Amino acid sequence: MAQDMPPKGGYQPVQYKRNLPARGFRPGTLLIGMGIVMSYGWYKLFHGIREANELAREKMWARINLIPLLQAEEDRDQVRRYWADQKREKELLGDNTKVYHNDRFVRPTLAVAPVPSK
Repeated sequence: MAQDMPPKGGYQPVQYKRNLPARGFRPGTLLIGMGIVMSYGWYKLFHGIREANELAREKMWARINLIPLLQAEEDRDQVRRYWADQKREKELLGDNTKVYHNDRFVRPTLAVAPVPSK
């Protein structure tokens, strides 16, 4: 009996890999693209933080510049309350009675009183 032998020159190589086309971008292209996107994000973040700091500084200076106005309003309100208290004390106590035992000015303490209902 004759044995089967391989053809002269041998068999062709066996294809065991899948021959699929590459889909999407190459890794280098993806890396460069993501680097560009992240650089833009960092750029916007940097300028956004700078803008927020500038707005905070402007807000702080606005408040600092409003302090004299607010203090003047508070002083006017205290003077108005003081004269109203003096008038009320004069009506209740008369001319000769002093509330305090000295002539030194005592800064009034403000108490929140409920509004009387009518």
